[in-house]
Amino acid sequence: MKSNESFIPYGKQNVTNDDIDAVVQILRGTYLTQGPVVQDFENAISNKVGANYSVATSSATSGLHLACLSLGLGKGDWLWTSPITFVASANCALYCGAKVDFVDINIKTGLMDIESLKRKLKIAENEGRLPKVVIPVHLAGSSCDMEEIAMLSRKYGFKIIEDASHAIGGKYKEKYVGNCKFSDITVFSFHPVKIITTGEGGICATNNSGLAEKMRDLRSHGIIKDSWRQKRKNMASWYYEQTSLGYNYRLTDIQAALGLSQLKRLDNIVEERNKLLEYYAEKLKGMPISTMNIPPAVKSAGHLSVILIGEHQKRDAIFEEMRKRNIGVQLHYFPVHMQPYYQKQGFKKGEFPNSELYGKSAMSIPLYPGLSDEKQDLVVENLKGLL
Repeated sequence: MKSNESFIPYGKQNVTNDDIDAVVQILRGTYLTQGPVVQDFENAISNKVGANYSVATSSATSGLHLACLSLGLGKGDWLWTSPITFVASANCALYCGAKVDFVDINIKTGLMDIESLKRKLKIAENEGRLPKVVIPVHLAGSSCDMEEIAMLSRKYGFKIIEDASHAIGGKYKEKYVGNCKFSDITVFSFHPVKIITTGEGGICATNNSGLAEKMRDLRSHGIIKDSWRQKRKNMASWYYEQTSLGYNYRLTDIQAALGLSQLKRLDNIVEERNKLLEYYAEKLKGMPISTMNIPPAVKSAGHLSVILIGEHQKRDAIFEEMRKRNIGVQLHYFPVHMQPYYQKQGFKKGEFPNSELYGKSAMSIPLYPGLSDEKQDLVVENLKGLL
């Protein structure tokens, strides 16, 4: 069977000369950080996704933490999210002193299952342990059913943070993910393997000015420099006040410049990713695997190409052999509740069966802008031989 001479990663950044020029311009300028380009990037994101405010952060993880803090999540509160996500979607609750629980997925989409959420909310209401925050995860670039989740939030009184780390440029009901029509805050990631990148970085979009203000304060040590917001009046121009216990979760101007440049290509990047997905779908027809369904109301951002292979022993064997052949397959994700840390918190095998089945059978195959037909054919050829 034909193997690959050079490694094909499951994902990687796409950096152009324009991106490099944008970064170099900042390096030659006055502000490397805490300058005007961060705000330019925030405004550009808001305009693109249709939100009123955006707050840039050092990562999506720090963005999730700030989002939770701004919504008042704390000791004694519950946060629910999906088990099929990166651990940060759950860890952000623990950072705030809150407790975590999970809602199982729909095995056909990988997204939070609405019926499971409804059942769990009814039980939690009877037990007096309703969540303060729910974080739906837009896995692989596809939005969860946000309108349904928003209706449940009004009924049961929880807040919504969309974890859209995979989904910038995607759409739900013909509107960009991040417009926050059905949520309080949406968090995006700009890690190198995501749709667009700032190296490391994230952003929180919201339509609520109060939440945006809280997140801005908390991302910079809880320090306020605006004189009109300070408790002490008529102070010198150097004066600043720390009003809360914040963090250094700032994005630099260098990163923001890269993000601004990449954002100009967002729609083209998403289109290319979806064409790559369509090519795989055609080539994988007839193989003993399944792929993730994209809900009818969703246009995926095309972050991942996930296939499901029946038996986990076979999945693991294929996974290892593909890597030996220099094809960078990956797992997104091993269920969070099955991680050793969360097992120590009391979670047990069997609690979220669809997520566990997904974790045993899922495999992400290479997908990124610039991936050639030849390399996609090589991935498919090797996969077919191993199946």
